[in-house]
Amino acid sequence: MAIEVLALVNISLTELLLEVKSCTLCAPQLPHSPRPVVRAGQGARLLIIGQAPGARVHVSGIPWDDPSGDRLRQWLGIGKAQFYDSSQIAIIPMGFCYPGKGRSGDLPPRPECAPQWHAALLSELPDIQLTLLIGQYAQRYYLGKQHQTLTASVEKWREHLPRYFVLPHPSPRNRIWLKKNPWFEAEVLDELKSRVQSIFI
Repeated sequence: MAIEVLALVNISLTELLLEVKSCTLCAPQLPHSPRPVVRAGQGARLLIIGQAPGARVHVSGIPWDDPSGDRLRQWLGIGKAQFYDSSQIAIIPMGFCYPGKGRSGDLPPRPECAPQWHAALLSELPDIQLTLLIGQYAQRYYLGKQHQTLTASVEKWREHLPRYFVLPHPSPRNRIWLKKNPWFEAEVLDELKSRVQSIFI
């Protein structure tokens, strides 16, 4: 179901989310029936833009309902109740549906979602104070020419503030990256927790 973004003007966030969750735009390219996984609510102040749901999230319909989510919440210093309170935190991935399995993990997010839906969704979230760009796909899309590699973008995390906080993906598959870049956990996470806490005071 391809819907022109212009046609989404002047509809409420609730109506927009219903449109998103009924989207079948990339259904022919998906391994399962579409199940868009997105959460947002009026008043949300933190926006999380990650990659795409994994197989477990496709089944549950709950974003970050996996070990990656456990680590992300640990990085942010918040519990599940706050994390899943859409009036505080919006979760809008680059790809809304599980893209399927590739040779070395999940396939990349489908490229149709962000151009089709992000601008309309973000226009209904005027209170966002900080956006987390998690992983290279979100960083490439939102940072544009400022993004070269994931490591370079995360190393320059201060340059993207106060609008964006760039992060590696918290997947267990990224253990090697974290070991190679110990400065991330030593230097970055305290600032991340502090900024997240400050927007909810």
